[in-house]
Amino acid sequence: MTAIDDLLQRHIDGPDLGAPDIPTPVPSLHLAVVTCMDARIKVFDVFGLTHGEVHIMRNAGGVVTDDIIRSLSISQRKLGTREVIVMQHTSCGLATITDDAFKDELEDATGLRPPWAVEAFREVKDSVRQSVERVRRSPFVLHTDNVRGFVYDVQTAALEEVH
Repeated sequence: MTAIDDLLQRHIDGPDLGAPDIPTPVPSLHLAVVTCMDARIKVFDVFGLTHGEVHIMRNAGGVVTDDIIRSLSISQRKLGTREVIVMQHTSCGLATITDDAFKDELEDATGLRPPWAVEAFREVKDSVRQSVERVRRSPFVLHTDNVRGFVYDVQTAALEEVH
């Protein structure tokens, strides 16, 4: 059985009943969270969330990229969010590679060099600061006065605000 087959069976056997009591895609806390795709980060648990409260946007590193700006623009302009959390984390895989080395690897394997930035980093706090600034400076994001950045410690579950 593949992992996908396993998840489909879990869905059939599981308690997911949809969200019949949540009539709208507008998150009730009017908040968007940008974070990493790392499977150790359980965003609902980190913030004590329930369904329907926030938009969650994930990618490698939890880095604010053009696609995250796209999603934040839609989230704010069409779905009513007004605040943004950028949460990256300790022991991130992006801290173990470099942009050039990864692009070289892909080019060697495929014959094509990717046009996108890997967004690798050495210091997670610096990456959080940069991502927060990207949101604050984006002309496409309406509400930039309450954008805050955090580092989540995957070992201790501590959440540290980055200034």
